[in-house]
Amino acid sequence: MHLQFIGSGDAFGSGGRFNTCFHVKGERANFLIDCGASSLIALKRWQVDLNAIRHILITHFHADHFGGIPFFMLDAQFFSKRTEPLTIAGPAGLGKWYERFMETSFPGSSGTKQRFELSLVELTPRETACVGELKVTPFQAIHGNPGGPFFAYRIEAEGRTLAYTGDTEWTDELIEAGRGADLFIAEAYFYDKKVKLHLDLASLAARLPAIQPRRLVLTHMSDDMLSRLPGIPYETAEDGKVVEI
Repeated sequence: MHLQFIGSGDAFGSGGRFNTCFHVKGERANFLIDCGASSLIALKRWQVDLNAIRHILITHFHADHFGGIPFFMLDAQFFSKRTEPLTIAGPAGLGKWYERFMETSFPGSSGTKQRFELSLVELTPRETACVGELKVTPFQAIHGNPGGPFFAYRIEAEGRTLAYTGDTEWTDELIEAGRGADLFIAEAYFYDKKVKLHLDLASLAARLPAIQPRRLVLTHMSDDMLSRLPGIPYETAEDGKVVEI
């Protein structure tokens, strides 16, 4: 399998990067992790076959991670002419947030009957669910109200394990989510500045001995982090980068 960083940026366009969206493709697996507001543009820039995507896993409902869904859905209906089923999975409240985003973006669109089967699947922290060929275990992230709809993910597919922190301040949930993963994608919003709801590199680096991923890639970086890239001893994401899992 390989993963392409369709978008590796934050909510504010730091470094001119697209919003968060990762595309994972294997022999059978074909899915997105998050679909931020700019994702349809970025997917088309990297010439991704949109109709081949089978699942979209959402970490939370902020626009830089979920705001691309209305554009993806309308393109699927009217331009890509999708006929294959699509599953969108995410935290509790997914159905209501889906309708809200669709109606805010394109009034009346949430009631449109798609030409393809759409499944909205709400996941529960620490309960492993089968999403098609994927085994997906969400972990509770801290990116808003305690216990709110914010996830980190551990995903198993085709004999490989992929983990992603989502947006979160440090929580020990990330140790189990990422432990021994073939690829661990981690937010590193600041270098060592501690802020609520976001992860800094210093906090992550201190816990890496407990996580021990086979490969670590940092993403969702602010201008502070991007300005320090030449001196950072860890692999970092950029838009379009492909990583083999």
